[in-house]
Amino acid sequence: MTTTPEQVAFDAGLMDLFPMSVGTAGPPPGGGGIVDTTGLTMGYFDGNTVTALWNYAQNFAMSDNSFGTNFGPSTVGVLNLLSGQTNGAIKTLNGTGDEVDGGDNSLTVIGDPDPLNDVCSTSTRNQVQMGSKNIGDLLTAAGISWGGFMGGFNLNIKNPNGTTGCARSTTSKITGVEETDYIPHHAFFQYYASTGNPTHKRPKSISEIGHDGPANHLYDTDDFFDAVKAGNFPAVNFLKAPGYQDGHAGYSDPIDEQHFIVKVINFLQQQKDWDSTAVIIMYDDSDGWYDHQMGPIANQSTGPADALTGPDACGTAANALPGIDAGNPHALGRCGYGPRLPLLVVSPWARANFVDHTVTDQTSIIRFIEDNWLSGQRIGQGSFDGIASSISQMFDFTKKRDDGRLILDPESGQPVR
Repeated sequence: MTTTPEQVAFDAGLMDLFPMSVGTAGPPPGGGGIVDTTGLTMGYFDGNTVTALWNYAQNFAMSDNSFGTNFGPSTVGVLNLLSGQTNGAIKTLNGTGDEVDGGDNSLTVIGDPDPLNDVCSTSTRNQVQMGSKNIGDLLTAAGISWGGFMGGFNLNIKNPNGTTGCARSTTSKITGVEETDYIPHHAFFQYYASTGNPTHKRPKSISEIGHDGPANHLYDTDDFFDAVKAGNFPAVNFLKAPGYQDGHAGYSDPIDEQHFIVKVINFLQQQKDWDSTAVIIMYDDSDGWYDHQMGPIANQSTGPADALTGPDACGTAANALPGIDAGNPHALGRCGYGPRLPLLVVSPWARANFVDHTVTDQTSIIRFIEDNWLSGQRIGQGSFDGIASSISQMFDFTKKRDDGRLILDPESGQPVR
């Protein structure tokens, strides 16, 4: 998928073309009824299904007004989460099918290319390398410990089903679908030469995790648990679940996702550093699910990927943020804000049972990191972090809750104590 189908689905704010534009019928044999139609995109989950998320929302803070920075699929979302910038694909392989003309001889990512040079990237798939700075660059320059942790990143492990290397996979006990643990086009920091670890080098030791070394701050999710257990808790951490637990429609059930989220949060609540920890639960895109709420158009564009307000149009190009180069004052292909997305904060400092109505987006998380660790430094280069609202209002840093813990059962999602 690219950015265009979602824009068509929004129908200039009427929000009435989702089955036609982004709806996909379930694969045979289907479950009958709506599962076998494109109307499945109109479905939703409630507290009876995503019970853990419901309980976190009831006890901590959530947003009802947070959006994808741009329209588009997973790669667009992870690039925005790290850099606030999808313009500036400086190297490509196997064509440019997932990019669009961004103006001034630049390319803007609008689809799901794999990261260039990653040993696990598909050899025939479009691959890109981005030229912009990202939040990892800023943290490294400031001497702040950080890590990107991805399910399946350690290619030395053999799974119980015998799979290993880039082909490590797990079959969901719920969906019965086998999915690779490591999905290259979800691998956030791999898209940048400065923060990539294309050969998946292992850290020399647990104490290195979060710091400079052969792994270049990129590790397996198992390494996160090992490091924290050993007393080495990086200041800023980005966790991405193994494929079967990442919540993606089609191969990951919400209960699979719940297992991963609850495992992480239960684990962190049992650590001595919980009193100074905040967990942000967010998504890289909407997977095409319907939502009735259209966000403000904070950045406009006029190009072949745009269709929000008319053919080749998402407003006007004159109201577009710059590209990564100063000579491109209005980079195209970055229409946003995109679909509304869930956002939750779980922390002893999070407001209790609080719903934030502030308009935020994926780069609001960058802004929070920048304000908390980097004295308000911004990425620049046309990044959305410069116009984003923070998520600081979801916290009350004047008062820590007496017991900011909520241990949940990973199966039921209900409190166990």
